Amino acid sequence: MGFFSNQLAAVVEWKEFRDDMIFWKWPNSELKKGSRLIIRPGQDAIFLNTGRIEGIFKDDGDYDIESQIIPFLSTLKGFKFGFNTNLRAEVLFINTKEFTIKWGTANAINIPAAGMPGGMPIRAHGTANFKVNDYVKMIDKVVGVKNEYFVEDVKLRITAVLDQQLMKWICKEGKDMFNLQANSYDIAQGIRTDLDMELFDLGITITGFNIMSFTYPEEIQRMITKNASQSMIGDVNRYQQINMADSMVNGRGTAGSMASDMAGMMMGMNMANQMMQNMNQNQNQNQSVNQNGTANTASGNVNFCPNCGQKATGAKFCPNCGQKLA
Repeated sequence: MGFFSNQLAAVVEWKEFRDDMIFWKWPNSELKKGSRLIIRPGQDAIFLNTGRIEGIFKDDGDYDIESQIIPFLSTLKGFKFGFNTNLRAEVLFINTKEFTIKWGTANAINIPAAGMPGGMPIRAHGTANFKVNDYVKMIDKVVGVKNEYFVEDVKLRITAVLDQQLMKWICKEGKDMFNLQANSYDIAQGIRTDLDMELFDLGITITGFNIMSFTYPEEIQRMITKNASQSMIGDVNRYQQINMADSMVNGRGTAGSMASDMAGMMMGMNMANQMMQNMNQNQNQNQSVNQNGTANTASGNVNFCPNCGQKATGAKFCPNCGQKLA
């Protein structure tokens, strides 16, 4: 069978182009006379012969196999393709764009933490970006056993080692276990480096890795939120004012409830004012008694001993304690 078949010409193209497909191998290895190669934007077409790369076409367009592709390959590799050769060629289409996947921990990861023997269970989610960067490695490791390869296949490789990577880099870079988001960039960069090495043999490079958020157990999250609110409001009076304002805004939403709340506030304020008035009145009375006692002592008309309270009318000394009265 020659390189060109006498059968009808074919259009060599990625007919079922899918955004989630990384590569696709054209199913027919015979290139027919008059066939055409169509390359769309975001695709590379690779010609293979006996599993080796003979040529890579990166410019999108419509090419004639006989007049454009074969002369180029002959010039590039020095082969003399013709109608009487026994060579057969395969065409592999590769999606050259950058892919983005969303990842998330399937189960909580128990990160070692002080005072928690079983570790602190943490979940995380984010995004990862990757693209094909080495055709030779991909053809050697993947294309030989698959005719198509999807984004989901790469995602499975990433998520298979992600839990271990998160534990490794959280322990290494997570300086504050209760505020991992502050160190998320350093954690993500470490994971990106390790994942890039994991996918190196597939000819794929990790172009980005981001951690959107860390999730703590509900009770831990409540404690973090409480500590954060207390640290933000150091003044207790200010804290009470904000709570009072929040209760007014987030009340039952009716005019009656707001009126009731305002009445309660006014009642409390009136009670506080009354207490202050009583305290001031008692203080003034005590000062008046002391002043009268001093005046009576000076004049010699003392009715009671200021020291022990014994009645001592007209006496200069208290008959009970001996306190001098005049």
